Amino acid sequence: MRRLPRCLGLVSLMLVLGCRVFEAGRKVAPPEASAISPSATRALEAIDDARLRNAALDPQDWITHGGTYAEQRFSPLAEIAADNVGQLGLAWSFDTQTDRGLEATPLVVDGVLFTTGSWSVVFAIDARTGQQLWKYDPEVPRETGSKGCCDAVNRGVAVYEGKVFVGTYDGRLVALDATSGEPLWDVVTVDPSKPYTITGAPRVVEGRVIIGNGGAEFGVRGYVSAYDAATGDLVWRFFTVPGDPSLPFESPALAQAAKTWKGGEWWKVGGGGTVWDSMAYDPELRLLYVGTGNGSPWSRYARSPGSGDNLYLSSILALRPDTGELVWYYQETPGDTWDYTATQHIVLAELPIGGRSRKVLLHAPKNGFFYVLDRETGELLSAEKFAELNWAERIDLKTGRPVEARDLDYRKGVKLVKPAPIGAHNWHPMSFNPKTGLVYIPAQDVPAPFLAEKKFEYRPGEWNTGTDMAVYTEFPREIAGGSLLAWDPVHQKQAWRVVHKGPWNGGTLTTAGNLVFQGTADGRFVAYAADSGKKLWEAPAGTGVIAAPITYRVDGEQYVSVMAGWGGVFALYGGDAAASNQVRSIDGRLLTFRLGGNASLPPSKPMPLRTRAFTAPPIASAQIISGGEVLFARNCMACHGAGAVGGGVIPDLRHIDPEIAAGFDAIVRGGALRARGMPGFARLDSRDIAAILAYLQKRAAEEKL
Repeated sequence: MRRLPRCLGLVSLMLVLGCRVFEAGRKVAPPEASAISPSATRALEAIDDARLRNAALDPQDWITHGGTYAEQRFSPLAEIAADNVGQLGLAWSFDTQTDRGLEATPLVVDGVLFTTGSWSVVFAIDARTGQQLWKYDPEVPRETGSKGCCDAVNRGVAVYEGKVFVGTYDGRLVALDATSGEPLWDVVTVDPSKPYTITGAPRVVEGRVIIGNGGAEFGVRGYVSAYDAATGDLVWRFFTVPGDPSLPFESPALAQAAKTWKGGEWWKVGGGGTVWDSMAYDPELRLLYVGTGNGSPWSRYARSPGSGDNLYLSSILALRPDTGELVWYYQETPGDTWDYTATQHIVLAELPIGGRSRKVLLHAPKNGFFYVLDRETGELLSAEKFAELNWAERIDLKTGRPVEARDLDYRKGVKLVKPAPIGAHNWHPMSFNPKTGLVYIPAQDVPAPFLAEKKFEYRPGEWNTGTDMAVYTEFPREIAGGSLLAWDPVHQKQAWRVVHKGPWNGGTLTTAGNLVFQGTADGRFVAYAADSGKKLWEAPAGTGVIAAPITYRVDGEQYVSVMAGWGGVFALYGGDAAASNQVRSIDGRLLTFRLGGNASLPPSKPMPLRTRAFTAPPIASAQIISGGEVLFARNCMACHGAGAVGGGVIPDLRHIDPEIAAGFDAIVRGGALRARGMPGFARLDSRDIAAILAYLQKRAAEEKL
């Protein structure tokens, strides 16, 4: 932890990339609407700062992303409890008509549910019946899909004073009329010429809409911004890494950070540190907490070859919500070189530590350590391994720094590192139950090979990790594990664990009814006893579940809702490990349960298994096939799967139609399917295309049908 003096935290508006636009010259389709009741309209208009601060007093609604500003995802509702959860049944389902990952946490206000689907589409739904009230499509151009690392997902909206706010995949922040879905203002928050995306849910704090962005894999500079909720005007912006050192730094905090970047020209390749997901807020301390992402490129050997901690990568930042001033920071992975983001879910709690009650911040990031910080000062109170890892031996409590392993310098050859870049815990939200004192983590156990690029060169528009992606040619299911982990943050130890079929399972919800709810990657929605981990109930979801559930009460009856839609980065690139879940449904849905519910789960539409163009081994030489494998790994694997094994989201390229194979050059090099999200790779030549096709033909011949 380092505490900074109170100083100017505002970024000069002359240096801000964002601009305010109304419609931005964009043709926006009118919402598909049905009337929202006058009482719901009044309730939505009444969501103000006081209501958000006191969200815990209104458990019938779910009005902010984590349930409250503390982001505990705990509900005091207990009509559904451990002794009757077996009577839970489907109340209704809603078809989102999407075929990509669904990661949103819904919000509920006075019987109206707001959620998002793929490509940042917003839905307003009757929380009693599942009837659509309105739908807003921001019409994100599908070709922007190539700007993101991790699927065309969105994690939800914020509501405030009669408005619904959503961040769009193409980098805008949009305010909608909560009653009608009509757009009120539309702000471009990023430089559209750069590979920025927004997948995270905004938060509203003291009249300001807080939003970050993603794109560090491709080469961008991270920041978090605050916009006036009423007008869309930019209030402040905090950059998480320093820019060009020949120019004035935007704040004293960045001048301090620049001293920790040594060698290289990081400002030309972005630097990274994007704030793409986690936030929490303490209204008493008036501190906004945000987690920052990995470096750009991943490898510090390429990013900052002269060493250094590279602040404020992989850090928790405490900011003033009115100015963006940095008050304190804690860096979890100094000089990160493994994509160990600190953007995982942040939880605030009060725990008995050292003989007294402490206001703490709980965090279980990718790197595999569970951190307990004093949230007023940033002091590290404890840190222990919650997952198997080999990159560090321990966290030194005196310095707050990890004691790194000495034999994982991957400039000297391939090193198998744990956790993998998908992390010991990724974005899937964890929850905290103050009754049990336990945190419920969607934990993962996956290794990954690392090898430094021999000579890193920044390639605009491509993955710029500084690592050789060709070492990721396979992802067998045997190496990938996942579990629901109940963790005691006071004693820093496991309370219980439920082992799942594999990783990439959904976020968690816990309730006063002694329950923990979680969806699974293999298509189930499950309830466990919060104190023991005993499975009490499960229902089929029809597709993989990666989002986190919520609970709410309408007309005296408690409901539990979860978005179900397989996708995200692991489902895209996880190859055999992702395919092992056998999720082949291409339809996303919102599932809502209640006691005595008797609705039928809609039939799933399985992804069609295309006619195989490849029916025999390739004639090409082993050298050409090997070259095709490397080209595939470096250009195609991120979306089409390690080893060319489709994970159930995008069609498996081992099963492409003959006409697709015949037009492969026009598609891959010419961008013939750009409008459907498939970019053109002009950097490849015809020999490269032939080599990739030969590799796909080999993989098809090897498949066991």
